[in-house]
Amino acid sequence: MGATRYQEIAESLRHAIRTGTYPLGSRLPSESDLSARWEVSRGTVRQAVALLASEGLIGSRQGARRVVLRQERRQSFQQLNSFAQWAQAMGCEVASRILARTLRTATDEEAERLDAEPGSQVLYVLRLRWLDGEPVMVERTVYADWVAPAVLELPEDCVSIMDSIAERADIVAHYGEHLIDAVAAGSEDARLLQVRRASPLLRQRHLTFTAAGRAIEWTDDRYRAGSVVFNVMNSAGAAPLERRAGPDVRG
Repeated sequence: MGATRYQEIAESLRHAIRTGTYPLGSRLPSESDLSARWEVSRGTVRQAVALLASEGLIGSRQGARRVVLRQERRQSFQQLNSFAQWAQAMGCEVASRILARTLRTATDEEAERLDAEPGSQVLYVLRLRWLDGEPVMVERTVYADWVAPAVLELPEDCVSIMDSIAERADIVAHYGEHLIDAVAAGSEDARLLQVRRASPLLRQRHLTFTAAGRAIEWTDDRYRAGSVVFNVMNSAGAAPLERRAGPDVRG
């Protein structure tokens, strides 16, 4: 099913915001101007701008035209950057706080992910991340036992754990594996991200490895809806798609 008319309008406005046609702090055209431009009703325009408002791209005061609050935060997986490196490259003000650090026995899944012996010790870290003063991500990370001492030494307001342990302990991430899905906010997520319980969250789970293939961390990151867009680029040239008929297909 193709996009509806209001979604098409929203995507056009989103692109205009992203490319600077409507820079930060500027006002969008009036509803009547937008209606005339796309030859649609004001109701359709209101649906489009309401979608952008739900993503945090635009806002308004009563009686005023919609104002651009921020540009789309797009995160690419082409390079292995820390959250802080990506946010700073986007021109965002980034802040973090470690809320809990606990040494404990790894679960079966954690031991498997980190290629550790069953029953081995890991360091569990709960952290809250902000962009431009807004809570956007809850990070739950399990660090391998050999990484734990370096992480335990860091201050609670450390902006980037990965950058810090690379500088202080020469623990450098060289590649990672990412899993992306959606989950509902539990009580803790809802409280920390200031959203309602069961609100949709974008989840990214990832493993990070050294150049030698040694697992560093297994992380569960949960983003508030509309706070970030993940960008994945691929090419048929890199991995050609071939369509072949199965054994029962004729024609």
